[in-house]
Amino acid sequence: MSDRSANEQSARDRSANEQGVGTPGAGVPSAPPGRGPGEDFLDGLERILADAAPTGRRLTRDEIESRRALGARAAEAGHGWRSLVRAHLVAGRENWPRGADPDRVLAVVEQAVDAFADGYERAQRLVVRKEEAARREFIDDLLHGRGDRGQLAARSERFGLRLSRAHAVAVAEGPEKYDETDPVPRQVAADLFARFENRRILFTTKDGRMVCIAPGDQDDVLAHFAKRSYAATGRAQVAIGRSRPGTVGIGHSYEEALNALDVAQRMGLDEPLLRASDLLVFPVLARDRQALVDLVSSTLGPLEQARGGARPLLDTLTAYFDTGCVAASTARRLSLSVRALTYRLARVRTLTGVDPTDPVDRYTLQTAVIGARLLDWPTRPLSSTEAAP
Repeated sequence: MSDRSANEQSARDRSANEQGVGTPGAGVPSAPPGRGPGEDFLDGLERILADAAPTGRRLTRDEIESRRALGARAAEAGHGWRSLVRAHLVAGRENWPRGADPDRVLAVVEQAVDAFADGYERAQRLVVRKEEAARREFIDDLLHGRGDRGQLAARSERFGLRLSRAHAVAVAEGPEKYDETDPVPRQVAADLFARFENRRILFTTKDGRMVCIAPGDQDDVLAHFAKRSYAATGRAQVAIGRSRPGTVGIGHSYEEALNALDVAQRMGLDEPLLRASDLLVFPVLARDRQALVDLVSSTLGPLEQARGGARPLLDTLTAYFDTGCVAASTARRLSLSVRALTYRLARVRTLTGVDPTDPVDRYTLQTAVIGARLLDWPTRPLSSTEAAP
């Protein structure tokens, strides 16, 4: 090899060595180290350590407020608390004043972290409150069909729903009124999400009741919600509205569930689980309220002429129809003899002109009895129900 070639090869080798070619991990220019998580919120800590640690003085009000402000900024930026504490400890070690008493240095770090944590926690509580307020507003708009549909659909993704699907709503009414901070709703929610953690469901409380929204094809979710609500309260009654599509559909399903609970109360239905689809006859009857009032008034109004008023005979008719018009069963339910029951039925026939034992008359009379229960008659006079919405 010529001297010129040897010199060129030597130059290439020196260049390669300088760039790290052929050396694992070498040759990559070391960029200035970036600031780690949380380091953007340490501004001023080095100066505070240098000024306060040698004398052991307490932090001034301005220094404490500066730490609180940085803590609030860190919370708003979504930084985790662990990384922030670690960043403070690292900064304390790296900026340890030369010759300072360790107890004094740690006391300054403690004050700085404590003030930082105060600001962080305050901001985090504010963020949680704002998030909860936004969630409650979204739920109210959703259940009552308010707001722009497009905006509701966009907001729904944030809270775990896809409004392009059909949804059904279940409402649980317990012996007490609840909000989401009470132990019972928290227990029901924990059980629900533990079992269906990957499902797109929404749990909340509204007007003292527990509410669950789930995709319409996932009846197992709502059935489990009903089961857990009953177990947690001891005697909750749960109504499930029909599955309906779109943003407006959720509001309709919610109203159906509420109406089912109202019908159950009026009709004395004590089943723990009610389905709006099984109770459609009642809203059909109540839809023409004036016609229902007229039916009850003309058919059952004469019962008010009986001794003791209409209530005893109306209760007799209710039990009679509930037992399938079996006299012996009705008598046992009312703690009467069959003879006494027969007398009451005859009295109904005399007053109303309608025979409860006649198959043709029975339909009209039974429909009127159902209407009376829906209108809460005779407890509530028919004159007041006519003006009701």
